[in-house]
Amino acid sequence: MEVGVDERIVFAVGAAATLAGGPEQSLIGRSWREFVDPGDHDLIEALFLCAQSGARLGPVSARLAEPGGGGRGFAIRVCRLPENRGAVSCALTRAAPPFVGGAEGGLHDLQSFEAAGKRLIEAAQATGEQLELAFVELAGLESLVQGLPQATRSAVQTRLAGALRAQSAGGGAAARLGAERYAVIRGADGNPEALGANVMRLIGLVAETEGLTVSARSMALTGEVSPSQLARSMRYALEDFLRDGSAGGPPLSVQDALNRSVRRTLERANALGSAVAERSFTLAYQPVVWLKTGALHHYEALVRFGDDASPFPMIRMAEELDLIEGLDLAVVEKAVSTLAADPKLRLAVNVSGRTITSPAFPTCVETLVGDKPAIRDRLIFEITESAAIEDLSVADRHIQVLRRLGCMVCLDDFGAGAASLAYLQQLSLDVVKIDGRYIRELQHGGRQSTFIRHLVGMCAELGVKTLAEMVESAEVEEAVRQAGVDFGQGYLYGAPSATPASPPSRTAPVAARRRGVVESWG
Repeated sequence: MEVGVDERIVFAVGAAATLAGGPEQSLIGRSWREFVDPGDHDLIEALFLCAQSGARLGPVSARLAEPGGGGRGFAIRVCRLPENRGAVSCALTRAAPPFVGGAEGGLHDLQSFEAAGKRLIEAAQATGEQLELAFVELAGLESLVQGLPQATRSAVQTRLAGALRAQSAGGGAAARLGAERYAVIRGADGNPEALGANVMRLIGLVAETEGLTVSARSMALTGEVSPSQLARSMRYALEDFLRDGSAGGPPLSVQDALNRSVRRTLERANALGSAVAERSFTLAYQPVVWLKTGALHHYEALVRFGDDASPFPMIRMAEELDLIEGLDLAVVEKAVSTLAADPKLRLAVNVSGRTITSPAFPTCVETLVGDKPAIRDRLIFEITESAAIEDLSVADRHIQVLRRLGCMVCLDDFGAGAASLAYLQQLSLDVVKIDGRYIRELQHGGRQSTFIRHLVGMCAELGVKTLAEMVESAEVEEAVRQAGVDFGQGYLYGAPSATPASPPSRTAPVAARRRGVVESWG
């Protein structure tokens, strides 16, 4: 079909009519937006705006508009021909709905972007497609956005997300890595500057871009290496970009990225080993509250290595190098000391899926807390999903040792990564923490709301409490409370801090205040 400069369809034949579900003539004069799911409007609009004269873009996957959402998928390629009075020519085919991230505008976070990249790399190796990893830094974006009215701020964010997705492989391979840093996997064209220019142009349609500068570079995802090595090189290149931004520059090649990764891994392994041995790490404490009453229940103790950067790369490396059990035990030891010094404190510590199956782990915990009954019921273990649990039966036996000691056990990030219904079915737990990607969208209803309600009901029947992470607004808090979730954690109650800080006073629901509700963990 062809779409004119006024966004109305001027020509349609064949697949366009089939996908839209109507005769060709009924489409003429109508806006393309009528036929596309509202959640993909910004993506398609950005695709049209990025289409320069004579250049082709796509294919990009999107969803058709259907009652209730969740429409069928289609793929679209676009081309703007100079002799066609600005109209955009579109070729449409049936396709699976796009696989996108859970962040605003369908952007991935680092973890889900790496998973999406691995799938794309494997598919490209099979088809011979050439891919590249592009890095985009928008210096000054944070200051620009903070000074805008809320409506304009949202427009900038959705334009930005649409621009990045429109230029990514399949429309679902773009990520927000930080406040001003983004990454895109796309077909290799060796021209990342055009990607950055398109981003700036689309932001400029809704806001003044004075003080905003863009830098874009790319690394070809090709080489005489396996798909797993390509994925690993992508991971290390992303970590370099997160740390250094565009000033550090991306690796020159996949082999360069792999060489850098070997050197850095050796350096980090030595540093991590020293940090564990010398206990030269700190804990940050984030409050967890009862949603029924708004009262503090406990703190999650989060490990930090000398700065405020995310500890996730270091923890993942510890898992890969089999150093994670030593780190987990060192954190437990520090948490036990903290609990001994403050008899009113209750702490949750993270334990890797690999550590929980180690024969030595429950024995070491028994040694640490076996003769400290005043500490055992104030120590909570959160099993993280960053590494899959290889043997669920062994894990459950070890979990029951911890529970018999009087400690509580929580399954972290349920619904993401390795954590699944199989875990809930085979592990006897006290709490399930629901992944934040579901919580962020809960207030808007839809599938996430249905998922949360059914999960809460299922957990209640199993005698398991539920905890919602990433509760960052009063609206989200009310939504998770209405869904029946027991606990809340997130910036609404406080950011991780160097010392356990009481969350701000919040008003509990009227019914709870009247009953004088006092909750216990069990």
